[in-house]
Amino acid sequence: MKMVQEKIREHEITEETKEDKVQRIKTDKDNIIFVGMKPFMNYVTGVVMQFQNKGQEEVMVCARGKFISKAVDVVEVARRTFLKDENIKVQDIKINSEQFENKEGKRIFVSAIEIKLVKS
Repeated sequence: MKMVQEKIREHEITEETKEDKVQRIKTDKDNIIFVGMKPFMNYVTGVVMQFQNKGQEEVMVCARGKFISKAVDVVEVARRTFLKDENIKVQDIKINSEQFENKEGKRIFVSAIEIKLVKS
């Protein structure tokens, strides 16, 4: 009986750990802005809100394909116009390409960018 209770407690502890991990992953993704088809200022506002209202120390701006230039513009407008007093710097820029199959089954590559902004 004692062994069964210990196993139950062990299981409860691992379940709590899993829930904590899921919560941590959800909060880790809270500071990522994915740039796409929405109006430009929606993304700028999102970046500004992350730094000012949510108190984030870093924000990632990500985009793929034709939205890469829009992501760069979002970062620059947010930094130079709305966050000029916050001392926001571009810490890192990562580029890569992602492989997909289009509707005809042909393999295509789409460029992607991640821009990491930090409060210094």
